[in-house]
Amino acid sequence: MVALDRLISDVMLGTPRELYEGKFWGGSDQSIIGYGRMSSRRSDGATVEWFVIGLARQKQAISVYVSVVEDGRYLVEARGAGVGKVKVGKSVISFRSLDDIDTTKLRHLVERARELTTEE
Repeated sequence: MVALDRLISDVMLGTPRELYEGKFWGGSDQSIIGYGRMSSRRSDGATVEWFVIGLARQKQAISVYVSVVEDGRYLVEARGAGVGKVKVGKSVISFRSLDDIDTTKLRHLVERARELTTEE
């Protein structure tokens, strides 16, 4: 977690780094380190402030959330499988150990997320 925090913090330097705590995704309690901030519109039309990148330690895995969309698809959905031995969701990459991922490819994914949110 410390190595991932350093990697993400390095790329997201100069953006807010905040702890998000509460009930998320189906009512589960979460603690997520959020890097950067962006506005997004929920399906009900409400606008919410959310993190660009999120990092969380869960019971079975480490999760990196990337809230950014490019060309109508979440970055993780489009590029996440190339990061290593990971489980890929729409906007989340989960893995058991740092050894399971290619940190250079993860860094490129985070860099692209930063670029896309800076362009807005």
